[in-house]
Amino acid sequence: MTFSLTVDTERWRANLARVLASVSEAGGSVVPVVKGNGYGLGNAALALESTRMGVEAIVVGTVHEAAEAASAFSGDVVVLEPFDPRDSSASGVWATLDASPLGPRLLRTLASELGWHAAVESAQLHQRPIRALVEGLTSMHRFGLGEADVARLVADPRLTDSITLEGLALHLPLVQPTTPRTGSMAMLRDSGSGIVESGTARAREVIAWSRLWTTLMATHLGARAHDTAATLWVSHLDDGELASVRAAVPDIPVRARIGTRLWHGDRGSLQARGTVLEIHRTSAAVGYRQRRPPKDGSVLVVSGGTSHGVALEAPSSVQSMRARARAAGSGALEASGRARSPFSLGSESLWFVEPPHVSVSMLRVPRGVVSPAIGDELNCEVRYTTTRADVTFWN
Repeated sequence: MTFSLTVDTERWRANLARVLASVSEAGGSVVPVVKGNGYGLGNAALALESTRMGVEAIVVGTVHEAAEAASAFSGDVVVLEPFDPRDSSASGVWATLDASPLGPRLLRTLASELGWHAAVESAQLHQRPIRALVEGLTSMHRFGLGEADVARLVADPRLTDSITLEGLALHLPLVQPTTPRTGSMAMLRDSGSGIVESGTARAREVIAWSRLWTTLMATHLGARAHDTAATLWVSHLDDGELASVRAAVPDIPVRARIGTRLWHGDRGSLQARGTVLEIHRTSAAVGYRQRRPPKDGSVLVVSGGTSHGVALEAPSSVQSMRARARAAGSGALEASGRARSPFSLGSESLWFVEPPHVSVSMLRVPRGVVSPAIGDELNCEVRYTTTRADVTFWN
């Protein structure tokens, strides 16, 4: 009962090379994002691939993913989720890792005063500075410290001995902000450093924050600043925006955290498949919910169910009228007990008999369509960030 994922390795790696080259041309460097289910490929596999690419650092989503990634990657590992002592489970994992040989290679993200003070306490406990990034609040409005809070914490006299600052982290929206944050821009104007007038809304936010950050580094740390303290760690800037940032702040290293564009930039290099396990030609009701099969057709039992991520999807961002009509139509079909499956037989898209089971799906093959044989494989279109294949073939 195998649900598989096949990778055209040469084609897949060609996309990795393109992304590395294009980001470098824009003036940045790639920091691969290795998190969740490893974008369908597994975090260990992506960490090993990051080593092959020769990058200096990778990003994981949570501290719970850090040990696996750090074991498969020899460089630095940044934890994207902010460090917060109020998350007792995560704090326990941090304490274990800080005391382990992996500790010196981990960078935590600080996005709150409590996190900052807890990092200082951890440094004192382990008698070595904690490596960290400060996250600035952006129009994403998810995590981050405001400009005044960042300025106050950077002025903390305990900073030099307790925290090795290795840059400013900025997480931007996928789309251009409709209400860009202006706090850093206002502080720049008040300090006589000018205002940011060119570039997209995302680029302007980053440029304003970066200028403020370098001002704070010079004011409070000066020669005591770590070599990489001025580094920008950014998410969701395209190459044009990276080039705009580089032109505005040419002396600051820019590190682009990239996941989907890197690992899924050429979706044609990935193909999920389910194995045909059984074929029924019957007019009797079938399945858990006893649905009627197609008249004079067949029912296929195929490997691939909810445990593999089949037919699982996030709520869609429906904006156009056409997209809304399509979503409404799909909802009406599902309300009537019909749902199109992600499996296909040749060019024929197949329908579910009933919702997918944990490990398998039951599919309708209409009259006139030649049925496959047991052991054949059907292509399956999946959302790879929720996919868990039984086996991955690297061809």
